[in-house]
Amino acid sequence: MNIGKEWGGLGILHGRGRMAASGIASSAASDCRGFLRCLGGRLSQPVALPGMPSPRRRGSRPPAQIRCFSGEKIVGRRGGSGVRSPCPDEELDLGPITMFTMSDFALCDHVSIGLAGKGDEVIFEAVVRNSNSPLHGSRVVLRQLTTSQAQRRGWRALEVLKKLARRHLLYHSYAMQVYGYVSPSSSDDNGSFTLVHGYQGSYSLKHWLRLSDWLPTLEATLALDEEWVRRVGDDTIGGPAVSRQLRITRIVMRDLLIGVNYLHSHGLAHTQLRLENVHICPVDRHVKVGILGNVVDFYDSSLNNTVDANADRRQLMIAFDMRCVGFMMAKMVLQELMDPSVFIKFKSFLTKGNNPSCLREFLLPLLCRSSPLGNAGIQNHKRFIFFMQMLDRNWGAGWNLLSLLLATKPSERISCLDALRHPFLCGPRWRVEPSVDIVRWGLGSTAVRITEEYIYGRHQRSRLAYFIELMEMLNPHSKPEDWLEFLPGRWRLLYSTGRHIGLTLRQAPWRVLIGDTHLTFTSVSDRTFSLNSDISFTVMPAKGWPHDKSGSSGKLHVRSSSLRLSSGSRLYLSEGPQEAGAPSSQQSVAREQLERKWKKISSSKKVPFSLPAARFAASDVDVEMSFDASLTNVGMAEGALREVRTQIPPEMFDLSKIVCGTYLDARLMVLRGVNGSALLFTRSCARV
Repeated sequence: MNIGKEWGGLGILHGRGRMAASGIASSAASDCRGFLRCLGGRLSQPVALPGMPSPRRRGSRPPAQIRCFSGEKIVGRRGGSGVRSPCPDEELDLGPITMFTMSDFALCDHVSIGLAGKGDEVIFEAVVRNSNSPLHGSRVVLRQLTTSQAQRRGWRALEVLKKLARRHLLYHSYAMQVYGYVSPSSSDDNGSFTLVHGYQGSYSLKHWLRLSDWLPTLEATLALDEEWVRRVGDDTIGGPAVSRQLRITRIVMRDLLIGVNYLHSHGLAHTQLRLENVHICPVDRHVKVGILGNVVDFYDSSLNNTVDANADRRQLMIAFDMRCVGFMMAKMVLQELMDPSVFIKFKSFLTKGNNPSCLREFLLPLLCRSSPLGNAGIQNHKRFIFFMQMLDRNWGAGWNLLSLLLATKPSERISCLDALRHPFLCGPRWRVEPSVDIVRWGLGSTAVRITEEYIYGRHQRSRLAYFIELMEMLNPHSKPEDWLEFLPGRWRLLYSTGRHIGLTLRQAPWRVLIGDTHLTFTSVSDRTFSLNSDISFTVMPAKGWPHDKSGSSGKLHVRSSSLRLSSGSRLYLSEGPQEAGAPSSQQSVAREQLERKWKKISSSKKVPFSLPAARFAASDVDVEMSFDASLTNVGMAEGALREVRTQIPPEMFDLSKIVCGTYLDARLMVLRGVNGSALLFTRSCARV
């Protein structure tokens, strides 16, 4: 007896968590009477499938009594034992559905690991041995459904097959092909129902991603060539690992989205999109979205809903599918999320109402927390660097697509067609016109990446200032009413155009390392906030710079009890008539630079004289400094305070110097000080 190698020498039956460790006998057809009964000598034939809901009641619950018939008899599946002729309403023309008998199959002695049997399913692999069947010699899967809920999934899969069979080419390419069911042998068939569907290889997408060498193995399975990669707008194969994984991600995600869009265009929602339900066929190299036994109709006529209720139902179902696609994409690009404990934290971050546009800020410390050096810096986590490089490409397009797939509000989630047009899923050969939102996202993502380099040369500082000015011109929330919604929360300081944050080449009298610097806005009343500035730092007692950077930890807390928000504007050009005489060369250069910047981001050739901004007015400011350990040297505390004030921007110490806000979205914020310097912040998400 040969035992399947996929299970490492164990023949396994899926059934409510039990495994048969003794293997399956070679005469499997005769040994499986307990779950399938054979009908000898009868050929497979297309039949009318009884027990299905009438087309006039699409979407309603299947009837409690399910019957199958062959010839002139119907066998009661549950309850009734009588035999009668089928009613005309029950004889539905389901075309591609075929009724098989067990004599049509030669059962295999193993079950592939990727078939993902549930507790109420028993799974066998088989080869069709009926020479008169068009499937002769093909490997199929027999999925016995034991409970009533599982049987409803099976009948639903057959019902959906009739609906989708009109466009059979797309159905065969992007869905797990269902061939039919096995005819019951007698009325005492223990209420079982066996579905026959296609075999798509030994692994599901979940098992592919769990392989240590999944990338080269999957590339070999798909047999990628230059013609094949043109499907995603690429023209090369091979290259660095990040380029290869990005190419595979595009291929899988585009196939998955096409398959899901195929269902949505037919008024169906999948509702069970998971890695274990998705397979990659090695024959046609397409992604299959699984057995469609849990699909739900967008419009349920039995509920007598209004047009608006049906539209809301359709939107919610599409949004649920897109959220599942987002989870699958996240696991594909970040292998750490395959760990259930990490994925629970990832999912909890979203369920608590955090904006998914802040995922990068949330994942960075979460995945670097296990660093052996105890440093949360990205240089100590090579796998996360690899992940960030892939999503950071094309101005952070991957993070943008992930945030749109996982958007908190269903109305804000991206559709399948829009996702297929997204720059992240389009290769370099395809010219995609980005929207203003994607341009705005790209500017902010690039600015954040430059700030992570920490050591800024003149070139980086000029680029950062340039990107911040472009972001201010594209500010999506210029009215104070919009700031009331997005401003509350905790913001981490990334960069200041007026002062370099942290250490420089100068020789400081006290060795002070600046940690995170945050601004926290708390709503007090209408357009009034309380503002807190928290600056963490470490004071090292040694005169030099030792390898061990430990020392006395301290915290500087600045509080303003009242910060008033009002409408304002930031002037760029003088609106009044210019004085006689030619303008100064400095004004001409500034005007020319501003016009060049404006033409790059706006179709209007006229440069505005001013742009709207949110104006801030802070009241009294209180300052407090504390240390984790008591300091006996008062001079050391005074020197540490002076060094902290030297390294951080003055606006973080004196909150009254923050005069206006010029850019705000769910992820980034730009504030301007009284001296005109810009402070770039990112939203600091709640830890899980």
